[in-house]
Amino acid sequence: MKLQQLRYLVEVAKQGLNVSEAAEKLHTSQPGISKQIRLLEDELGIQVFIRNGKRVVAVSEPGKEVLRIAGNILREAQNLKRVGDEFSRESEGALTIATTHTQARYALPATIAEFVRRYPKVKLSIKQGSPTQICEMVVTGEADLAVATEGIALYKELAMLPCYEWNRSVVVPQDHPLLGLDRPITLADIAAYPIVTYDFAFAGRSKINKAFEDAGLEPNVVLTAIDTDVIKTYVALGLGVGIIATMAYEPQRDLTLRAIDAAHLFDASTTKIGLRRDAYLRGFAYSFIEIFAPHLTRQVVDGSLLSRDDD
Repeated sequence: MKLQQLRYLVEVAKQGLNVSEAAEKLHTSQPGISKQIRLLEDELGIQVFIRNGKRVVAVSEPGKEVLRIAGNILREAQNLKRVGDEFSRESEGALTIATTHTQARYALPATIAEFVRRYPKVKLSIKQGSPTQICEMVVTGEADLAVATEGIALYKELAMLPCYEWNRSVVVPQDHPLLGLDRPITLADIAAYPIVTYDFAFAGRSKINKAFEDAGLEPNVVLTAIDTDVIKTYVALGLGVGIIATMAYEPQRDLTLRAIDAAHLFDASTTKIGLRRDAYLRGFAYSFIEIFAPHLTRQVVDGSLLSRDDD
């Protein structure tokens, strides 16, 4: 049994049982992968994949357990390599952050700038996606940590570390009637206009929906987007009023827009970091976390990784 055979198994499963795509991802040949998987199946005495001719069509019941164990073995092998690197190349290596557009664009730049200053020899990579996508990246080992508001709690493999709370603002064009209110804005005021806001999976959208529902209002959401900059663009074009994360409004850049604080209307959301519980973190990964959220010291992070009772 070889680690490479396990990598082939896991990659084929990851690519939806498409051996050709797995071969492309691993920079090898399809016949080579098929041969090594069959050799492993012969050694184990079971069929991991169910085939229809030459085509892989399903994972067998024992194959599901083999894939689970293979994934664990590959992660532990990676952890072993990281242990060696930690002592032989303390300030060198790679760190991959999976996050949403809003976090990457507005919350992380200062942290990344400071991290790069401290660790110029660490290759830093940022992958963007939906909360589900970025959590999957951490679960499968494509990323070292996830930064998101939603989704992390849904994965038992991930420890969840709260970073900071944030709330929302309403953004409107400079001549919008809502700017003339002589009192705090209400949900009814907002509901009187078409609304442009986040896709349901992003940035606490569920809390926006809940606020209107609790108030007995049905908002007219005319456009949703995963990208805050897209929301602001269409608000500037007059499509509707925007509801965005307050941190995403930049007066010096958003010159055609004005923001109205709406924190009193919505429950606060919490940005969190998600980490695999069984991951070995390099020293610079702890440093990145603490730069982003100073209360998350190495001791706190290790405590969260050991605990299985995250809320």
